[in-house]
Amino acid sequence: MRAAVMGMGSWGTAFAMVLADAGNDVVVWGRDAPAVATVNSQHRNPRFHPGIDLPITLSATADSSHALRGADVVVLAVPAQTLRENLTRWGADVPRDAVLASLMKGLERDTGLRMSQVVAELLPDAGPRVAVVSGPNLAGEIAKRQPAATVVAADDEGVARRIQVACLTPYFRPYTNTDVVGVELAGVVKNVIALAAGMTKGLGFGDNSQAAIITRGLAEMTRLGLAMGAEPLTFMGLAGVGDLVATCMSSLSRNRTFGENLGRGMSVDDVVRITEQTAEGVKSAPAVLALGRRLGVDLPITEHVTAVVQDGLSPHEMVVRLMAREAKPEWAGGHDADGPATAG
Repeated sequence: MRAAVMGMGSWGTAFAMVLADAGNDVVVWGRDAPAVATVNSQHRNPRFHPGIDLPITLSATADSSHALRGADVVVLAVPAQTLRENLTRWGADVPRDAVLASLMKGLERDTGLRMSQVVAELLPDAGPRVAVVSGPNLAGEIAKRQPAATVVAADDEGVARRIQVACLTPYFRPYTNTDVVGVELAGVVKNVIALAAGMTKGLGFGDNSQAAIITRGLAEMTRLGLAMGAEPLTFMGLAGVGDLVATCMSSLSRNRTFGENLGRGMSVDDVVRITEQTAEGVKSAPAVLALGRRLGVDLPITEHVTAVVQDGLSPHEMVVRLMAREAKPEWAGGHDADGPATAG
């Protein structure tokens, strides 16, 4: 198949490598003309994956219409908050029979829409052909062809299977799922929880603190997902707990690293200045919190992370406030004590 990867950042480039290694003809689109030239002349993207050789069947272009022409698979790998702008510019060139795979993990800040919903709004004919890809997929490891697994979720299982076949390699194992809401939401919320985990690390706290954040974060994302009609088992799988653990614990995680710098005393503006890649959780946290409030779901970690990144609350005070919350049972009659049922 011919695949167009729209975005040549860290994850977009790594996923393009997977597609090429799976036997597809891959064109990556990016705005940075020198980076495009380097990919084509040296088969490398040194800004994001220094020292990694790209497959020779992978090429790059700064012409979006060229990238999209004749594509069987269109991969959306731009920063979440730029998707609407990008689709407005080149969405009309997306082939009408192509399947679309979203790698983006964010909620649109102004509307609270998931990325697949933004696609469906701007490209109504493409809506049924959109899938989301999410899992413990740290781009730096995948670019080194280390074993990894992911979830490809689409309302139409046939769409999910087409993308599954397109990205199946000896080192990258995709599973299909029809719970688009759960898979996509987990990919968003885990970034917010990773900011909190990073802050605890930056404050000098140990594994107990981070394990508590991860576990209660899992309960938090599950509560929100169930309120939105997601399947409970999704949050126990690769897109849920799998991606949550990887994002919260790995030094390769942009969101965890961003939180760690906050915990060490840097301001949000300072961290943004030294952060080369987008930490989606910073911009998604307020939208996730607003979504939870609309649905009547208590999201204490998200609430306090939002207070840090948006309102200037210190990470130390965040931890103090979380620890000072009213003592509760972990489970109440089969329900999580902070909200709707999370299991059973």
